[in-house]
Amino acid sequence: MAVTTEAPKLDAHKLRADFAVFDELVNGKPVAFLDSAASAQKPRQVLDRMRTFYEHEYSNVHRGVYKLAERATAGYEEARQKAATFINAPSPRELIFTRSATEGLNLVAYAWGLDNLGPGDVVVASELDHHSNFVPWQFIAKRTGAEFRVIPTDAQGELHLDELDAIERAGNIKVVANNLVSNSLGTINPAERLAAWAHERGAIMVVDAAQAAPHRAIDVQALDCDFLAFSSHKLCGPSGIGALWGRSELLERMSPFNLGGHMIRQVKVEETTWGQLPYKFEAGTMPIAEAVGFGAAIDYVGGVGLDAIERHEHELVAYALERLAEIPGLVAYGPPPERRAGIVSFNLDGIHPHDVSQILDMENVAIRGGHHCTQPLMRRLGVAATNRASFYLYTIREEIDRLVDGLHKVHKVLG
Repeated sequence: MAVTTEAPKLDAHKLRADFAVFDELVNGKPVAFLDSAASAQKPRQVLDRMRTFYEHEYSNVHRGVYKLAERATAGYEEARQKAATFINAPSPRELIFTRSATEGLNLVAYAWGLDNLGPGDVVVASELDHHSNFVPWQFIAKRTGAEFRVIPTDAQGELHLDELDAIERAGNIKVVANNLVSNSLGTINPAERLAAWAHERGAIMVVDAAQAAPHRAIDVQALDCDFLAFSSHKLCGPSGIGALWGRSELLERMSPFNLGGHMIRQVKVEETTWGQLPYKFEAGTMPIAEAVGFGAAIDYVGGVGLDAIERHEHELVAYALERLAEIPGLVAYGPPPERRAGIVSFNLDGIHPHDVSQILDMENVAIRGGHHCTQPLMRRLGVAATNRASFYLYTIREEIDRLVDGLHKVHKVLG
């Protein structure tokens, strides 16, 4: 008889002991932190690693030959290797440290877009995209004379791929830009299908993985994308650092995005030549300690397990949607739980999300109310903003119960 073993489940109650924020009580209760889609809390392991680095290993990198400089450089490059392995990049030299996922996406838009786009070309984004993977391409398309087209969404907040044929008639498809997971609705997008469609037309595929990388396993080779950006701060790491992966053959041909120290090979009065990958795109003193913290966060999340995190969030989303259905006048947005990450967006009839958020804060429940940097999507939904509750590896069901209790109070106060 075949024996099947169920994968180990994530123990969120145990993991919460790693996060000091949950030690603080307001009226006897810890914060119900349901805003991890904006930024995740930081475990002690990451903070301890950064403190050790600052106290015992700090120096500038790639500049000195003394011991501290060698330790700092080793820590920085070890973090690069961890980030490359995390997304199954073919080589760490294709992994560029940036100051955020946003900067990484801008790097591609400027350094690739300005030299490769022109009249007759088409840049494609989607209504689900965060402004960081929408506005740069809109801007560069206008600057180069290319057309900018947007894949619409259907009633469930999923991409309307039937519109691709009409989009293609606008011209020569050169760029397809899309987020792997919607930061507003949690929709998991078909990046592999879009990448195949793009490559069939000779276009590049640019993936914003900021909302995906903390919550599900990513493999750039399986996605078959050309560029992928993600950030540290949503992944239990420090803010101020992100990563951009790109195919080496594309990166080699691209112009630098920032100019200055460290990214050069040689400077003469007549001309300057650029350094090798990845340093060609890492001008100036980079966020060194943040890179080390990023690596520690990758270790932490990897230790918990991306598959376990994804399963945990699917269970929480299903539970949250079931509980939220109890609230009178509540409208939820987005696809079914099995096709979304740990995000639930909703509105209460006649009550602005900012008012909802403020009343929930009185109960020490933290959610986000706003347009979530996705204004085209908000227009598609016919609203100015939504309430967004987002979950992570430390989220427990009791926090969702507190959210529902708080929403009942919102109805009593404002309904």
